[in-house]
Formats: sequence, structure tokens, C-alpha cells
Amino acid sequence: MCPETLLKKQSGAGLPVALFIVTVLAFLVLGMSQLQQGSGESISLQIQSQRAFFAAESGAQVAVRDVLEADSCSGLHSPLAFNDANGLQGCSATMTCESVTADIGGSGGNTVFTITSSGQCGAGADQASRSVEVRVR
Repeated sequence: MCPETLLKKQSGAGLPVALFIVTVLAFLVLGMSQLQQGSGESISLQIQSQRAFFAAESGAQVAVRDVLEADSCSGLHSPLAFNDANGLQGCSATMTCESVTADIGGSGGNTVFTITSSGQCGAGADQASRSVEVRVR
């Protein structure tokens, strides 16, 4: 049993198998990281979308108060920036108002105000906007 004859009979299949396994694992890690990044971006955009909806809702509520107090669309103060609100920091709402007078029975008068509020949050690829329409008389 000479050591020289034992070395000549061995074949080197371990290195190609190891390189194949390392390559497959590298692709798995790369795919998982891209999946994680896409999921994070999706969740971030979903949060911005919810914030934009709440900004639009808040803008509509403020606009309804302003219009009903003034009893005309001229009482509307737009745009509305949420600088002091913790949950809506960096968001804004832009409101518009249209009024229609018609012969409507019942209490509340004959003027119907249509208020459209558009909320916007974020910037760039992380920007979301939502609109809410309210009719009040």
C-alpha cells in the first residue's frame, strides 16, 4: 500500500459539486432578497394609500363644516396641509365645491353642495393619492 497509488485512484468530483451547491444557494438568497424588497415596497405603498384616504376624508369633513357655516362654496378653505397631525404628517388635501339649487322638499334647504376632496401623501415612487366625494345640503 503505497500512498502514491492511492492518490492516483481518487477522482475530483467534490469541487464541481460544491461549486454547484454554492451557486444554487446564491441564486436562492438573491431570489428571496428580491421577494422581500418587493413585499416591503408593497406594504409601504399600502400604508401611504391609507394615509392619503384619511387625508381626503379629513379634508372632506373640514370642507363640509366650512361650507355649511358659510352656506356657500365661498367659505371653503383649500388646500389643507396636515403639518401638526402625527398620523398625517406630510400629507395634504385639496378640496373643491360645487353648488346646485333645486326645488327639494323637506328640511335642509334647496341647495346641494358637492364637495370633492383629494388627499395626497408621500413623494416620488412612494406617493399615493385618494379622492372622496360628499354631497350635503
